[in-house]
Amino acid sequence: MNIVYLGSGEFGLPCLDALKASRHSLALVVTQPACPAGRGRKLCPTPVALWAERHAVPSIESDCMNSPEMIRRIADCRPDVLVVIACGQKIGPELIEMPTKLAINVHSSLLPKFRGAAPINWAIIRGESETGVSIITLADRMDAGDVLGQAKTPIGVHETAGELHDRLAQLAAPLLLETLDKIGADAVIYTRQNEFEATKAPKLKKSDGFLDFSEPAYILADKIRGLWPWPGASANFVSAGTHKTARVSLALAEVIWGETSPRYVHGTFDEDFNVICGDGKLAIRKIKPAGSGLMDFHAFINGWRVQPGDRLAKIEEKGENADKRGQARTDTDEGLRECR
Repeated sequence: MNIVYLGSGEFGLPCLDALKASRHSLALVVTQPACPAGRGRKLCPTPVALWAERHAVPSIESDCMNSPEMIRRIADCRPDVLVVIACGQKIGPELIEMPTKLAINVHSSLLPKFRGAAPINWAIIRGESETGVSIITLADRMDAGDVLGQAKTPIGVHETAGELHDRLAQLAAPLLLETLDKIGADAVIYTRQNEFEATKAPKLKKSDGFLDFSEPAYILADKIRGLWPWPGASANFVSAGTHKTARVSLALAEVIWGETSPRYVHGTFDEDFNVICGDGKLAIRKIKPAGSGLMDFHAFINGWRVQPGDRLAKIEEKGENADKRGQARTDTDEGLRECR
């Protein structure tokens, strides 16, 4: 079949590899324009644009895929199927109805759970033990189309959102080819989503990662994994001796159950360098100080001369503009990755 691919984020790259190697024809790739990245604000093409260039696949960048010009360009390819993955734009009815077969979307959750921009993050943050990928028909409402196929996988107890992202991307590729074969044979089964079971996975912003250590340790541990690598679960490290403050991001922590001394406030390091929480304690395993690389917590203790009584304090939000800047830095990979 003739395939037109619409997408921008890294999540779709294994599916693109599978399409390129399949018997289907990848006629065109449509992706978002390059965005400024890094301190120099140099224009950075999307991962999909780079993939298309590397594999000599026809591609075009567009900040409005529903424009008359783009609709004509896509129509010229005479697509049998539109494949939409981590696109970053809402696809309008004219494009949805264009292919001779179907317009489909690959979504990184077991729909109807976690509809929205950041399903991988929210599955971990909400403490799910299982997730997966769904292939659905495109619909007017976000992620509400009929389910054509699903693949499930357990979530590892120490797995971060970044690690799960990469596993789900690989899981999606064979499911996509299997679904395309069924579409080509007119053998696909349409399963309507149960609206009563639908949950949301909204786009993350920087302030979603500001940790509050009055919360239970198990909730914080899930947040830390679910927010890594972006936006990161962050706090201010405060030295009890010098009162100096530095921002840090936590990448991995384990829950330690047991009684806590009433003389410690939430966020304080006890004698074993565990962090006191509203219920239980956290043993930090991976930490990233601002301006430094990710490191084991023991290296942080030694390098920063951490002492019992030092603490991690909640970062105070700086208002709506800070959140907007944080949102602007995310790419279209379902809220997970920064543009870089």
